[in-house]
Amino acid sequence: MTDELRPRRSVLYMPAANERALEKAKTIAADAIIFDLEDAVAPDAKPGAREQAVAAVQSGEYGGRELTIRCNGLDTEWGAADIAAAGAAGPSAVVIPKVDTVEGVDEVSSQLDVAGASPDVMIWPMIETPTAIFNVREIAAHPRVAVLIMGTNDLAKEMRSPIVAGRHPLVPHLSTALLAAREAGKVIIDGVYNDVKNPDGFADECRQGMEMGFDGKTLIHPSQVDPANETWAPSADEVEYAGRVIAAFDEAVAAGKGVVTVDGRMIENLHVDNARRVLSTAAAIDALS
Repeated sequence: MTDELRPRRSVLYMPAANERALEKAKTIAADAIIFDLEDAVAPDAKPGAREQAVAAVQSGEYGGRELTIRCNGLDTEWGAADIAAAGAAGPSAVVIPKVDTVEGVDEVSSQLDVAGASPDVMIWPMIETPTAIFNVREIAAHPRVAVLIMGTNDLAKEMRSPIVAGRHPLVPHLSTALLAAREAGKVIIDGVYNDVKNPDGFADECRQGMEMGFDGKTLIHPSQVDPANETWAPSADEVEYAGRVIAAFDEAVAAGKGVVTVDGRMIENLHVDNARRVLSTAAAIDALS
């Protein structure tokens, strides 16, 4: 499975200081987990949370879930120790808040190397400031960056804009980051939805993110996992249609036909590419089960 096709429909933040949360995460059907050492952890609890995140990553008790650790920034008193410990633990990636420049990615990468981290430990930079939006093409193109994560709460704060239904103040900046990710061939994950008691609003925002082109959504509560998984999974009808598109195209090519139609619609190479992605995505999701 390529990194680009690995399912990341649901990327759940779990506070690493909370032992019950870490235990519960073993049973939640999230595609990926971010063991959080930053916002969800009080200053005096950060060293203990770091130890618990490392133990969780090394435990082998989380099945096929992709495990990452969100470190504190290098400009904090905990950042360097977080990155060193996380890198040595061998998660899929370290998640780094408020990455503004590609030089910031270089610094994190150097710190990982100093810690003896495997080259396979990637960096997921959080894009959550105006400066990051202006520099997102360079950040996305960095060879150690696998995934971009949108930090929509902080981005809205920096812009002095309210977080409203439909997110119209953020849409241009979300689109800019999406274009950068696609140009670089990287994965990009949408930001969190804050109102866990509004499932309809969450479903609408998932639908918006999926339609914009995001690969999944970061989540703050286990109740958000199943709706996100459903939104970013191909439906049975989509899988069936994709199979027919590929079969019709292959049959037409074998017969030397120049025009292919399925259900009265003309099929071109781009439709075949999309159909293959649908089938590959469905297969990757099935492999997680």
